[in-house]
Amino acid sequence: MATVAIVSQKGGSGKTTLALHLATCAAYDGRRSCVIDMDPQATAAAWGDWRGSFLPEIVTCPPARLLSTILKAQRGGTDFIVLDTPPQSDMASREAVRAADLVLVPTRARAFDLHALEATAQLVSFANKPAHVVLNAVPSRATRLLIDTKAQVEKLGLSVCPVHFGERAAFHRAAASGEVASEAEPEGKAAAEVDALWDWVSAELKLSPVS
Repeated sequence: MATVAIVSQKGGSGKTTLALHLATCAAYDGRRSCVIDMDPQATAAAWGDWRGSFLPEIVTCPPARLLSTILKAQRGGTDFIVLDTPPQSDMASREAVRAADLVLVPTRARAFDLHALEATAQLVSFANKPAHVVLNAVPSRATRLLIDTKAQVEKLGLSVCPVHFGERAAFHRAAASGEVASEAEPEGKAAAEVDALWDWVSAELKLSPVS
């Protein structure tokens, strides 16, 4: 079983969007996937209610029960888990990072957002887990911004995922109906970015093809 933690101390960074899209990609890939929603606001769980019975499964869980929730999911046949954490919660982030095989840190390429990365960088460094920053809502034709942001992230000891998300309306439209970008706009740029990220995550985790 593979577990990915989505962690950021900054609200509005795109954690839930990233978590739901990765888990849905895993489901389409033939895996039994689950999002564990650790955020008291339960945004991922609300999306699951709008979506209905389609995979991925969404479960809510306080930080103190994370390990038991993961074990229960594993016993139920789940083989890919995404942990969606709340902002400004050291306990939830710490427990998620401890349980993860891979940590993804979504952030916008803005000064306040990048400043918030420092605490997350310290957390993943202490836990000694592989972690990568996923740039989100990147403006079009922002080559200079991407270069400068990558340099700032690497100063914190984090690496930048080679795939980033642009500022795409498809992400917002899809969420409102319990969908993901590839369902709302199958041929759109958002769907292509998500597919590229899933391919990269699969390679990082060395996931075997589903027979």
